[in-house]
Parts: sequence; structure tokens; C-alpha cells
Amino acid sequence: MTGHTPLSLAELEEKLDDILCAALSSRRSAAAVAAGIAPLARAEQDFVLAWAEVAAHNVAELGYQFAAQAPQALALLGRGGAEKWLLGALDAYDKEGLYPACAALKDLAGFKRRADAAGEGVALAEITRVLELFLRGLAGRRLRLEASAETWTDTETIFLPERIASYPAREQNFRLYKAIAVHHWAQARYGTFNLELAPLLAGYAVPERALAWLNALEAIRLESQAGRAFPGLGALLAALRGPLPGSLAAAQGRLSLAGSSVADSVALLRELFPLQPPEPFPYMGSLHPGRAAEVRGERIARERRALYAQIEQMRQALQAGRREPQAGEVELEIESSFETLEFELQIDGEAVAPPEEAAQLMRSIIQDFGEIPEEYLLASGPGAYAPDALPEGAAAGALGETAAAGGRLYDEWDFRRRDYRKDWCVLFESATLPGDPAYVAAVRARYAGPIAQLRRRFEALRGEDRLARRQHEGEDIDFDALVEAYADRAGGIEASERLFVQRRRIERNIAVMFMVDMSGSTKGWINACEREALVLLCEALEALGDRYAIYGFSGWTRKRCDIYRIKTFDEHYGEAVRSRIAGVEPKDYTRMGVAIRHLAGILNQVDAKTRILFTLSDGKPDDFHDGYRGDYGIEDTRQALLEARRSGIHPFCVTIDEQARDYLPHMYGPASWVLIDDAGQLPLKTADAYRRLTS
Repeated sequence: MTGHTPLSLAELEEKLDDILCAALSSRRSAAAVAAGIAPLARAEQDFVLAWAEVAAHNVAELGYQFAAQAPQALALLGRGGAEKWLLGALDAYDKEGLYPACAALKDLAGFKRRADAAGEGVALAEITRVLELFLRGLAGRRLRLEASAETWTDTETIFLPERIASYPAREQNFRLYKAIAVHHWAQARYGTFNLELAPLLAGYAVPERALAWLNALEAIRLESQAGRAFPGLGALLAALRGPLPGSLAAAQGRLSLAGSSVADSVALLRELFPLQPPEPFPYMGSLHPGRAAEVRGERIARERRALYAQIEQMRQALQAGRREPQAGEVELEIESSFETLEFELQIDGEAVAPPEEAAQLMRSIIQDFGEIPEEYLLASGPGAYAPDALPEGAAAGALGETAAAGGRLYDEWDFRRRDYRKDWCVLFESATLPGDPAYVAAVRARYAGPIAQLRRRFEALRGEDRLARRQHEGEDIDFDALVEAYADRAGGIEASERLFVQRRRIERNIAVMFMVDMSGSTKGWINACEREALVLLCEALEALGDRYAIYGFSGWTRKRCDIYRIKTFDEHYGEAVRSRIAGVEPKDYTRMGVAIRHLAGILNQVDAKTRILFTLSDGKPDDFHDGYRGDYGIEDTRQALLEARRSGIHPFCVTIDEQARDYLPHMYGPASWVLIDDAGQLPLKTADAYRRLTS
């Protein structure tokens, strides 16, 4: 679909016949849809055909509904709006099924009204990177941003509204986002949660009123503290809050002192509690002292160990340049202002400028305590701390440094905030190490009969014809269409003239990416069955001639996601590939989303009419220690599969997990997976599933 000359009615009808054949009938012809698309410019025709094909890959009915209404949608919404309209319907299909998806497509006017109403609003997804960079430029620890129905912070993450449309102008809505982020940054930066607030508030007769008062008092204190260091930010907060009510105006003087802390707000709370709390300012969110205390406690323990490790590394670097080891105290000097926090350490009597990672740790510790506690600097000495004994991530470098060692960064979907964690995973690709060179020959001998049978079946696919029904002319009569036409005529309805069947030669233009689970759970007979399945597939596919590649996947947390090359699209099924199949062995965990994104990217580089991502797995997405288990991993994998579908890839999964019915329909859709009850049947059943999928 290239060029500038619009496609003719006949050309459009032929293309729509191929795309929508499963949704057409005597009452719903491709000709009627083509007539609506024909007046469009060529670029818009191509747009409609491309997206109709994407929608039809999910279900033909969606492709038909989109193509039929696309001219009106383009006129009403433009190309970008029409794309969002369709993607919204595809999301509805994935989440709720066909009927809600069709309803979403038919509600074009409603979609336009909602789009217009939100036209001047700002979505967090649009400005996340801008806000992250803005907050990074302020003093204090780095904070993550996540979308949430409630606005608050746990001192490490700021939870923000998914979208703000409070003001008529987009710039005003962005300023409100900025103010909310600044206010919650200030809570973490200036110690709102540095006292045990939960038990203190529980001592009041009405804890909710006490919490509301504390929130308001802290807002006044934080505005002053932020404004002292960054006058523009103080002015932004003051402009949005407006005039202070009398009760807060009286407290402002005490809370605006340079050394004020959350203890001053607590003291004023006792005086003001009997009064009705003021209305929250526009940028104020909620306070969750208990949840913040949990995060703070975990961070304190983690950062203490990490600082020990950093000091020990600096000590060892000093000792390496000395003939005789020395033992001495560690002293800390803080230079410059409390905002910039530049440090100099005295280790064993020698001045040391700490690396930036250690400096960031110390800045974060000072936020929690107002200083570096003396005990944080005492427990350091030769052999006392082993950096490799730290919990995962405690003293790790930035992901960017890991990526520089040969990895590639990928986003990961967080279903709780309905947005991506940017550059969240590092993926490394390497070749599978060769295995026993005699392995494939042994499998071929053991499965000689089934392989011969599979070859015959696959060879037959090359010569098959497709029956195109309901055509204007053809070699045979379409009796179903003839019966419908007779019934229509008897009922006084104009009968269709498309009463014939044509035999059309199938030209196979297929590229398949086989994605093989190499997680530790495949150890033993499951791994053996996977390798045998790969041998049978390769033997059969060589007879069929489809282009195919094979990659394994595993990993250990988001910082070490591994892809193993077994066969690329350009490689011949020779001795090198056979030895890699023999070398497929269990590794670590099953972080599927990043593997799907990487392999879909490789598959999309292949010029093929049909592209299939075929997964062999023994269980659900899983990873070590970082929350990827359960709903998070399932939703990230589902999102990666949706991304693949939208690019024109058809995902399919063969699994032996007995619990697959609980999660695979949600991830892959109702008809894009198959459960094999007997793992011993995996080799033959996998090859048969591929034959049925591509025939």
C-alpha cells in the first residue's frame, strides 16, 4: 500500500475481501465498505486498510466495524484521533470482550465529546520525564513518579493524578502538576515524616481532624522552606493556595522560621485541633504516616548498610596505595549550604572526596535524620563489610552503567499506575553455548516416524488452495450464499450476486519467532521436551520453507534480563544451530515482558505478510525479589503482547502449566494459547499446533 494515487473501488474491495472475509456476508459486503473509503486520499486509504488489518488480527468483526466507520472518524477526529479511538476499542476488547469493543467503536460522538472535554487537560504520561528532570534538579534524594487515584508520597515515590483538567488552559494544568510534585518533594526533603506521626495522631479524639490540621500546617511550613531555597517555587505554591484563613495566618510566622521542623507543626496542632480544619489547598494531597514510616524504616536500614560498603570501598582503595595498612576513625565534614550538601570524608586521617553514589546516600540519610548519625561512620574496618553481601540493588550502580556494558534498556508496564516505568529493564543478548553435537541426531533417530509424518503434513501446506466464498464469479457455486440469496428474494430483499467460490493459490509469506522459556523451573524432563520440540519443529519447517528464528529467555531481576540466540532468521539449520539446540538449559527466572518486547522488535524487522510470536513455556511470568510475581508480571506480559499485536504480530503460546487457564486467556486472548496436559507430548503437539496455526 504505497504511492499517491488513490486506490480504485475494485482495488479497495479486493483488499477488504482479504482482510475482512470472516466478517462479510450477503448483507455485509466489502463493496459497501470500499465505497465509503474510495473518496479518501491515498494516505488515508492506507491508514484505514492498515488499521483494519490490525483490528481484524484480533477479531474480524472489529476490523469490519472500524473500516465501516473510519471515513466518518477521520472527518471528525483526524488521523491521530481516529487511531486513539480504535486503540481504545481494542483495549476494551482485550479487557471486556467483543460487545463492549463494538459499542466503543459505535460511540464515535461520545468519544469526540470526551476528547474535546479533556482537550486542555494534561496527562501525567505526557510530562513524567519533564517532572522527573525538574525534581532531579532540586536538592534531596531522587523520587519516582507514579499515577494513582490518590495523591501522596511515601518519601521515595510521589503518587500523582493520571490526568489534570482543573483549569481551562493547558499551561495552568501543568503548573498545578508542578506544584503538587514540589509540595510532595518538600515533604520528603524537609522531614514531614521524620517523627513517628501515626501513634501521635491516634492519641487525638478525632484522628482524621488531627491529620487534616497537620497536613495544612505542614503545607505552610514546607512552602516557606522551599521558598527560602527556591523563591520561584515558594511563589508558585503561594499563588495557587490563595489567601490564608485566619487560623493559619497566625501560625505562619512560627512555621516560617529557618529552623522550623515537623515538631513545630505538631506543637501548633495541639492548639488548633479544636477548630475546624481549613479547606485543602489545590496542590495538597493526602498524608499516610504509617505507610511512609514503613518505607522510611526499610530505607534507613538499607542505606546504613550501603554507606558502610561505600566507606569500606574507599578505605580499601586508600590501603591499596600504602605499604602498611592503617586503622583510624572516619570523620565527616559538610561543606557549602544544607541545600547543596557537598561532603569531605577523613578516612584514616586522609581526606577523601566521596564518589557521587556515596554522596547521594549521605544526602538521603541527612533528610531522614538532619545529620549523618555518628554510628553510621564508626563501623568500618577491614573485612567488616562485604559489598556482595548486600541485598539486591543496595549498592548497585545506575542502570545506564549496566547498559553501557552491552545491555539494552526497555520500558516495563506498571498496571497500577497504568503507565510505563521508563528504561526499567536491562536486557543482554548472547548466543546459546553449544551442547552435545550428537544430541540432534539422537532425537531424529528416536522420532524418525513422527518427523516423516510431520514433513508430509507440512509439505502439503505449500500446495494448498484457499476457497474464497461469495465471489461474483468462480469455478463452483457457493451453496450457502445461494440459499441465502433465495431466502432474501423470497422475503422481498434484493438478492446478492456473489454466489460463486474461487480457488486461490496460497502464497505463504510467514515469519515465526519461537520464544523458548529457559527458566529454572524447566529443569529436568521439561527442558528435555522443549529441546525435542525444537528439533521436530526445525525438521518440519525445513520442508515447509517458512522463515523462522529461535531465541531462549530467562533472567535475574530487572537488571539482568537475558536473551539467548539459538537460530536467527538469516541462519541455516546447520550444525551450529543444532549444537545450540542441544545447549538449551535451564537458567534463572521468567521475566517475559522485556523478552517479548525485544523479540517482537527483531520479528518486526522481517518483511512478511504474517508474523507470529510462538512461545513455549511451563509457567506464568515470575522473577526474583522485585515484585514481578503475580498481577504485576501478568499485566506487564499482557501489555507487551498488546504492543506486539498492534505492530501486526500474532502471539501464540504453548504451555504445560496446569494453572494456565487462570491467566493465559487474560494475557493471550481466548484463542491464542493451548495447554498440553502431558509434557511428553510437547514435541509432537507443538509441531501440530504450529501447522494448524499457519494453515
